[in-house]
Amino acid sequence: MPLTRYIKPTSFFLFLLCTLLLGKSAWADTLNVLTTGAFKQVVVAVAADYEKRTGHRVIIQNDTAGAISKRVSAGEYFDVLVLPPTALNTFASAGLVEKNSMISLAKVAIGVAVKEGTPPPALNTVEDFKQIIRNARQVAIINPASGGSSGIYLEGLFERMGLADEVKSKAVLVNGGLVAEKLVTGEADIAIHQISEILPVVGVVLIGPLPDAIQNYTTYAAALHANGTKREIGHAFLQSFESPKSSEIIRDKGMISLHK
Repeated sequence: MPLTRYIKPTSFFLFLLCTLLLGKSAWADTLNVLTTGAFKQVVVAVAADYEKRTGHRVIIQNDTAGAISKRVSAGEYFDVLVLPPTALNTFASAGLVEKNSMISLAKVAIGVAVKEGTPPPALNTVEDFKQIIRNARQVAIINPASGGSSGIYLEGLFERMGLADEVKSKAVLVNGGLVAEKLVTGEADIAIHQISEILPVVGVVLIGPLPDAIQNYTTYAAALHANGTKREIGHAFLQSFESPKSSEIIRDKGMISLHK
């Protein structure tokens, strides 16, 4: 017999309200994570498992490394912060992150991508890379001014290779997010970005990483807020990244785990 047959309309309304309130409070606590875009895919995957195991909710926000640093400097709150170690050390010196909580996570290389169905050009040597740039109609990269790690490195690389003026005339600058999406929209025919931010884009193909002679790896680490109120669950979340399962996730997302 349906339960609602025995509940008066007013009582049934209260029953539904209580059910909704209980549902909203099902999360034991909430953890706020600020992460760079390149590491977001890993954080999302690890957080999903962490939520299932603990009942805590993880709220994830991402941006370029430079933009995240500006937001933290401006006072934005976080429980867990994911950035390159140099940035975390700076915030530790400023008393914003807990130095002893810092853990190394992973490193990622820069790769080159084309739209799916496009014959992939050779990318074995530095000269191959130069030829890719010269043959490209439009080249999508992170805008260095936005603080993206790969964009800042590539800006210097193009200068050293004598390609700066050529790239400037054909650059599609992206202020944040997935650069390879410009391939799908047809705004570019070559995208150069961190590999972990190329792989999630449907409709593109990773040709490969930059040749070793010009490759640049970005390393990521994480730390807790120095004055955070959720230190215990924050530490538990950081420990999640040191598990074999998380190392596998990191590799699947195109990065190199710094944990065995």
